[in-house]
Amino acid sequence: MKYELSKKVEQLAPSGIRAFFDLVLGMKDVISLGVGEPDFVTPWHVRESAINSLEEGYTSYTSNKGMPELRKQIVKTLKHKYNLTYDWDEETLITVGVSEGLDLVMRAILNTGDKVLVPEPVYVSYGPVVELAGGKPAVLKTDINNGFKLTPQQIEKACVKGVKAIMINYPCNPTGASYTKKELEDIARVVKKKGLIVISDEVYDELTYDFDHTPFASLKGMKDHVVYLNGFSKAYAMTGFRIGWACGPRKIIAAMTKIHQYTILCPPITGQMACIEAMKHGQRNVQNMKKEYNRRRKYIVKALNDIGLDCHMPQGAFYVFPSIKKTKMKSMDFATKLLDEQKVALVPGVAFGQGWDNCVRISYASSYESLKEAIKRIDAFVKGK
Repeated sequence: MKYELSKKVEQLAPSGIRAFFDLVLGMKDVISLGVGEPDFVTPWHVRESAINSLEEGYTSYTSNKGMPELRKQIVKTLKHKYNLTYDWDEETLITVGVSEGLDLVMRAILNTGDKVLVPEPVYVSYGPVVELAGGKPAVLKTDINNGFKLTPQQIEKACVKGVKAIMINYPCNPTGASYTKKELEDIARVVKKKGLIVISDEVYDELTYDFDHTPFASLKGMKDHVVYLNGFSKAYAMTGFRIGWACGPRKIIAAMTKIHQYTILCPPITGQMACIEAMKHGQRNVQNMKKEYNRRRKYIVKALNDIGLDCHMPQGAFYVFPSIKKTKMKSMDFATKLLDEQKVALVPGVAFGQGWDNCVRISYASSYESLKEAIKRIDAFVKGK
């Protein structure tokens, strides 16, 4: 029987990260520096709270918006850390990871043909979720000489007719770039002037190394312009629990909740209960993990530069995005041959935008010893070219 699929979906490229890592499956002795997942196990007190919730019979649906206890804890934490105030019931939604939050906000705000400014290099889902919602991604290419950061001038120039929103992710996947409060304020002035909605993905906020993280929504006069997305996967090492959250203007959160009701209903109660425990009592674990990531960050940047792969110092997250120009190889060839010859897996830069075929993404969410061995193998590979 012949089926006619959605043309929009048929034209959508598969994830560049997953397409490459299909090659890794089944290979032995591979050092994987590719998938963006903490190498730490979820802390025991958090796992124990999930186990206890099952033993105590918490296996039901929750409110579509998520458990009140979790939403109240998120709001309390934001108030304490950033003096950022949200109504826990009307301005907060629990999502299945930040990924669902991104999808929901696009479907909630976009009409067919609306444009969204998307910085590159960029996490693989940003462009596709805009397209699936009927919008058009308008790419803003960042510059390695500027630390892969957007500039106010660049944003203002890009605000042509039909531009409705801008997506920003900091600390950034794949570059690790982040923004100081002053840099964000400069961007905010343009955003406010142009009347843009800001979708701010700050899932790596706790992993900011060189200065304090500033939520975009906490900037003066910006709260009503921002949908603030965050989650528990990265900082709390809880990727498999799949819990994220969105805070924002009531009208947008209500629209997101409406879609969420029909597609997801609610995230699993077990994960939500574990996240309450993580947010209440997990800060020491977060700081310990951050300290170790910072040690690895400094090591791998120096090591890559010593090899001859130019690498800027990321300000957050757990990625580096070195240039491979000196090898005169394209990123997919580099990654494939490195995997075949030295059993090291990383992600081709082209997965994060067509203009980034001269870079690769390396995750340092791997043990220090694994990183040292990977660097030896990369060095041997580069010298052999």
